[in-house]
Amino acid sequence: ECEMIMYNHTTLLHHLVFFLGLITSVCLCHGFSATSSSSSSATTLAESIDQKNNILILDHLNINHEKGRHDWVTAFYIDFLQCAWDPRKMENVKAGSKTVWANIGAQQFHLPEGKPEAQVLEGVVTLVYPKLEALLERYKGRQVASALKGSHFDVNVEGNGCLLVTDPWGTRFRLVEGDESERDSRGCQPGDQSEGLAMKDLTIFVKKDANLNGIGRFYSEILGGKLAKLDNDVVQIEMGPLQTLTFVPKEGITTDSHVDLREEEVGENDERMPEGCPAYPGNYGIHISLYVADLASAYQRAADLGVAYVNTRFSRRAYTLEQAIDDCMFRTLDVVDPENIQDGPILQLEHEVRSVVKRDGTKYKSCPFDAIPEGCAGSPPLQS
Repeated sequence: ECEMIMYNHTTLLHHLVFFLGLITSVCLCHGFSATSSSSSSATTLAESIDQKNNILILDHLNINHEKGRHDWVTAFYIDFLQCAWDPRKMENVKAGSKTVWANIGAQQFHLPEGKPEAQVLEGVVTLVYPKLEALLERYKGRQVASALKGSHFDVNVEGNGCLLVTDPWGTRFRLVEGDESERDSRGCQPGDQSEGLAMKDLTIFVKKDANLNGIGRFYSEILGGKLAKLDNDVVQIEMGPLQTLTFVPKEGITTDSHVDLREEEVGENDERMPEGCPAYPGNYGIHISLYVADLASAYQRAADLGVAYVNTRFSRRAYTLEQAIDDCMFRTLDVVDPENIQDGPILQLEHEVRSVVKRDGTKYKSCPFDAIPEGCAGSPPLQS
């Protein structure tokens, strides 16, 4: 049977303690827009002294580009944003087809081909640059404008000096200025150095009446993360020391706005699938990837609540704890409130949760860190 072991262990997280107070509106340059009035009350996380963040970094955003438009991918991500091609996908870059990876500091964009359409993120990606003048010059120049003619590409200067950019297919980016402290000193993706310093924030829009407290509890109690902010208009999660993942309610968004679920026949062809395990739909929507210090505990909590997920779209499929440890990853799809599981998903957003450490104690090859960060948990021995 599919492994769904209940673990009787003391939770690693303390109860979150909130207090009421007044806060100022959220800065647009941080990657999201909140429309709260100055008189509204808000709640903020009161951190315990010994609270640790199990989430180390938001590693990549996976979003499909339009099939047959590698020229637009190159013009936008390389020529305009000055990301750097990841050498591990250079064969596809040269062929002008299939999946390519564009790096910015320690983060990446994974850019598969659509079937054939591109995906448009219901949210905002915030990138940090030392200066924005060069981007404006490239926008005004002929090369990028000519290459992206006929697309949705656009750049607008906001009142605070940030650049609001629309990619060729409609996804929005906010470009802000920062210094070298924004670049992750723990390591970077392979290949040439990008002009941009980092992916500072990823904002995901959720439905207007979304349970923001429940979203916060999902990240703190299941993935072991820390809340940076919580009020009536936004919940924000610390994705390591330099990044945030932000959720903002917006009209027109539904629970399944970020997924593209398809029923697929995989049972007999999937040798790793334990007998009696439920069939999972494949998700062809966007996904995010993050590294955690303790993969096994995060998997156990997700499995206990029934939110561990297997995406049949990908070859690595972790149906059990042991498979998750061997693969250095597992996935979740449904973001639920651990205190109100019966209410179902608040939103669906695929997470690829990765481990820095392999079963043998060495560093996982795709991790962008130069060394294993202090506090990363080793894997438990194989169960007999």
